[in-house]
Amino acid sequence: MNVLVTGAAGLVGAEVCARLTRNGHHVIGLVHRVRTLTANNGRHVRAELVTGDVTLPRLGLDEPSRRLLAARVDLIVHSAAITDFGRPRETYEAVNVAGTANVLDLATEAGARLIHVSTAYVCGEQDGHILETALDARQRFGNHYERSKFDAELLVRKAAAEGLATTVVRPSVVVGATRTGVVREFKNIYVVLKLLSEGRVTAIPGHFDACVDLVGVDHVAALIADVAENRADGLTLHAVGSSVSMRHVSDVLAEYPSFRVPRYVAPATFSPAALPGVERAYWDRMLSLYESYFRRRQTFDDTAAAGLRTNRRATNGPDQLRKIIDYAVRAGYLGAPLPGVDEALAEVGR
Repeated sequence: MNVLVTGAAGLVGAEVCARLTRNGHHVIGLVHRVRTLTANNGRHVRAELVTGDVTLPRLGLDEPSRRLLAARVDLIVHSAAITDFGRPRETYEAVNVAGTANVLDLATEAGARLIHVSTAYVCGEQDGHILETALDARQRFGNHYERSKFDAELLVRKAAAEGLATTVVRPSVVVGATRTGVVREFKNIYVVLKLLSEGRVTAIPGHFDACVDLVGVDHVAALIADVAENRADGLTLHAVGSSVSMRHVSDVLAEYPSFRVPRYVAPATFSPAALPGVERAYWDRMLSLYESYFRRRQTFDDTAAAGLRTNRRATNGPDQLRKIIDYAVRAGYLGAPLPGVDEALAEVGR
């Protein structure tokens, strides 16, 4: 197949490109600035690169290039997205929502299948067991990122109802490789682990039985590659790994002698104003972005996804957490204190 991968330079996108090229497909990576693709293991990915921008009509391509691309492509894997937190709402709408609409236009013109990479957290803050088939439950969203991915899925569902062959893949919290913990970039949950393990914020509002789901980037990419080669039109698939409770987070952090362990406070009684000055700065500018994840009680059904993955390894939540922490320590991201509040916030927020 000729496969166009948007967001090809991203953590998931590059790993998808690597797997598809290894499987003999011709991969066209849509990139914004980079000139080479690097897989999660640091190896160069051999793929044809096209410079474009999903936020622009025709993906920022001139008309002849757009027509040529549409004529060539059999499948589009749409993984381009803003995934970090704290950006203006308009940024998420431009990239995650309008960007999806532009990719859908190309898929329709090309008559190509579409694999849309979403997030399991389109469920927002609703608790309980989240089904793959669920989407609109009038849920409250924890941030602009979740809302934008929900809106993008609505666009994909509309296109599917109009005849486009689509599959939605919803990763949970993407972390390092399942077996080794290796990851090429430290974002999102790694930022939380850094701030907590260094004691930058010592008290957070949450519940011991609240949980997040961690999934290795290799598992996400493998599921997408499986869908590429074994059609799953019309399905929504949870690319999830293992659940980690806030108690697990505390227990695992306590295993590292130099790490601090956060104290959980009932959300109803937590007051940022009561935090010491520097600690409040960290809370206001960084950890508050993740506040709702400290109190969500969610698990994710992956029945349909499991049926497509014949070689999936069962993972244990605390063990997976240890693996990603161990690698972050070996890489020097965790365990090396940052100098001061301004420098630290600039570092973890870049």
